[in-house]
Amino acid sequence: MIQFGTGGWRAIIGDGFTKLNIQRVAAALGRRIQREPDSEKEICIGYDRRFLSREAAIWFSEAIAAEGVKVDFVNLSAPTPQIMYTVKSWNLPYGAAITASHNPAVWNGIKLFTRGGRDALQEITDDIQAEANGMTEADIQNIRFEQGLAEGKIAFVDPRDAYLDSILEKIDTAAIRRRRPRIVLDPMYGVSLTGLLTILYSSRCDIDVIHDTHDAFFGRRLPAPTVDTLADLQRQVQEHHADIGIATDGDADRLGVIDENGRYVSANEIIVLLYYYLLKYKGWKGAAVRNVATTHLLDRVAEKFGERCVEVPVGFKHISAGMQRYDALIGGESSGGLTVRGHIFGKDGLYAASLLVEMLSVAGKPLSRLVQDIFDEFGELHVAEHDWPLTPQNKAEVQKRVFENHELPDFDRPIRRVSYEDGCKVYFDGAWVIIRFSGTEPRVRIFAEDETVAQAEALVSRTARFLGLK
Repeated sequence: MIQFGTGGWRAIIGDGFTKLNIQRVAAALGRRIQREPDSEKEICIGYDRRFLSREAAIWFSEAIAAEGVKVDFVNLSAPTPQIMYTVKSWNLPYGAAITASHNPAVWNGIKLFTRGGRDALQEITDDIQAEANGMTEADIQNIRFEQGLAEGKIAFVDPRDAYLDSILEKIDTAAIRRRRPRIVLDPMYGVSLTGLLTILYSSRCDIDVIHDTHDAFFGRRLPAPTVDTLADLQRQVQEHHADIGIATDGDADRLGVIDENGRYVSANEIIVLLYYYLLKYKGWKGAAVRNVATTHLLDRVAEKFGERCVEVPVGFKHISAGMQRYDALIGGESSGGLTVRGHIFGKDGLYAASLLVEMLSVAGKPLSRLVQDIFDEFGELHVAEHDWPLTPQNKAEVQKRVFENHELPDFDRPIRRVSYEDGCKVYFDGAWVIIRFSGTEPRVRIFAEDETVAQAEALVSRTARFLGLK
């Protein structure tokens, strides 16, 4: 069965991710577009470097074009945020990217976007999911890709320059040129390299690159920029005496960062740094939006500047909605995705990386010093996160104990409140812990935040033992 989660539909190649299922999704979306009387019958489709991504984009195009929807086909592998930007700037009703983002190489999937360049809301994906799952192969129409090109129903497009120019217009390239930082880039065999090189070379940065070839197996590593996957980048930063190391995930909507000492800088620290930079150095105003599993240090920064921090469920579509509702300045999540007002409503690793380089150049301090400045001013908070695979039986047991019976561990500290809006989040004074099921994989995740790493890890461990996870 096709099932959309917080990051689109993802499935194992050859199991759930098949030509039939891809075309079922395409046909269901095409029929939805035809039912929308005031919507243009047009969609932008892109793909990443994963195995079968280009072929899947072609199959998707053949099925949706047969439903009478004009296809703008990005004919080179492209970052997901580039597709989102194109949907926004061309004022298209829909867009799609063939990608499984940071999932293992045996996975692939489809992300859907709506007008304005934002992730499709659940009510839309639920509708598409239900219609697609009700289709048989006989229900799907097809037009050959070459025929679609010849008849103008499918057209090759290259929106890359407009997307990159939009980032360059927002970045203080003059400040970067004056500083001329040395950077090591790790695209993790994904799609960010051409874009990042264009932006950073235009700003006269000195750049070294690793893991830049096309490898559908991502070097046999997970294409997610985390502390566990960036050992090569850490070594290269130290060997080249670089100011910063920047990595992006498989479809370039998230980033990971290494400071000048080779230390992994967490996504929580990055979003706090950038929010502080925008408020203090650039003098911008506005709220912050974060999900339930992202640092509360962001709340402290917002309060200092007379702003608010809004908490939303996991899934960038909720951050996008919060950004729009509160005209927020920044929105982000602990997994490395963020966006800033005036760009797209989706996460963008290229823009975030460019803004981070600008911050380093304007502040004129090493990245490690900027992180310490935040801790000195606002106090330290550290997040621990772990996840475990689930069988259907495990999941049912956790569901019953936590979400139906509302059982909780004995935390040996007063509980301020408990929220079940997205998972089960327990709030203490100056700390929190959350239990939630993954929206894209059969796993349960536990996040916690406290004043030290050891205290946060202890909260995770106590919760996991309570659930029988270890």
